[in-house]
Amino acid sequence: MPDAEHSTPFIDLYNATSLRGTTVATVPKTPSIRGAGAAQTTVAGAPLTSTPAVSLGVALLTWMAGWFMGNVLGSLVLAGSGKANVPSAERPVWLVASMAVALWLPQIAALVVASRRFATGNLATDFSLRFATIDLVGVPIGVLSQLVLLRLVYWPLEAAWPHTFGSKQLEQNARDLYDTAHGAWLVVLVLIIVVGAPLVEELVYRGLLMGAARRRLHDVVALVAVAAFFALIHFRPVEYPGLFVFGLVLGACVLVTDRIGMGVVAHMAFNATALALVAR
Repeated sequence: MPDAEHSTPFIDLYNATSLRGTTVATVPKTPSIRGAGAAQTTVAGAPLTSTPAVSLGVALLTWMAGWFMGNVLGSLVLAGSGKANVPSAERPVWLVASMAVALWLPQIAALVVASRRFATGNLATDFSLRFATIDLVGVPIGVLSQLVLLRLVYWPLEAAWPHTFGSKQLEQNARDLYDTAHGAWLVVLVLIIVVGAPLVEELVYRGLLMGAARRRLHDVVALVAVAAFFALIHFRPVEYPGLFVFGLVLGACVLVTDRIGMGVVAHMAFNATALALVAR
């Protein structure tokens, strides 16, 4: 049986490490016309209210535009740094942070455009960015996902393929990030990994993509599809199983609460735990 004390951490931060992929009340989901781009409530078949919402097609185009422009801007930052030939594991924290911001800004801009053009214009409303006290449950969810759930996922994989799914391979990303940070730059690294990455990624993947998918598809289909996409877009095959399962956990938080607040907190706790493990 896997031992949590020997957990192998990895950090969910595709945007910052590689150009290949670094009201508080719940609002019940209302019936919608498939593909209509609006959530509608009816009484005896007659329209009562109509709230504009981002359709699945628009959500995919929004993600594509933000991701592409983010990679272009990140490439420019990397080229301008004079360290384009330096291995990603040896890049200084200031460059990792700069690339992360460069990659995130176009994604946030794309969300703003989609919100204003196709929905209400309020990011919190359109992408379910709401928090409640109960969302603090996300802290143990994130910690246990890192300490226990990942071990349960990788235990049989490591037994079958030790050279592929061994502890060294799984912790490499988190270890490389931590080893480049010293002094005040460690604080910057924590802000990027524990605050920035979870907030941006949950807005994009659970707020934008899963929100739109739930309006078009069955909840379970949306949950699994977005979790798989979330894992694949990190472009680190050794982490695919863990990221997929953790993506399911984050998506389940959305299904239970109908907002991304708990998922953001869980994601923060997950990454913070990984940093704590490599720091000990």
